[in-house]
Amino acid sequence: MTVAYVGLGANLGPREVTLLRAVELLGEADGVDVLAAAQLRETEPVGVVDQPPFLNGAVCIETTLAPRALLDLLLEIERSLGRVREERWGPRTVDLDLFLYGDDVVDEPGLRVPHPRLHERRFALEPLVELDPELVVPGRGRVSELLAALD
Repeated sequence: MTVAYVGLGANLGPREVTLLRAVELLGEADGVDVLAAAQLRETEPVGVVDQPPFLNGAVCIETTLAPRALLDLLLEIERSLGRVREERWGPRTVDLDLFLYGDDVVDEPGLRVPHPRLHERRFALEPLVELDPELVVPGRGRVSELLAALD
């Protein structure tokens, strides 16, 4: 079993309902146990800023799935909840990002772990610090220190 961290985000529709359902679906999947969920928090959009605010959070899971299989599951959950990919960094009903997968570093087409911009994003670091302030992003350091460096 590998401990992994998944980011949650939504800024269209019933955001909280959708994110809670995404966590339920993740926990119902074979090979995945949801261990903990961070509080959802409202955040301003990054990148394309002319869009509604987001609700963001993260979950800590334990999984037997390989990183690619876990990513495929996350994408399937997004599709099942109505995610349509149109504009990069644009509005979305749900966004599930594989932030961390154990201590692994993965760099494949369509899959980079740790998430490539994790260390730059307050909306991603805050829920991770809530879940485990000592959590280490491989090659970057502790999430608590990364978050402090943004201030």
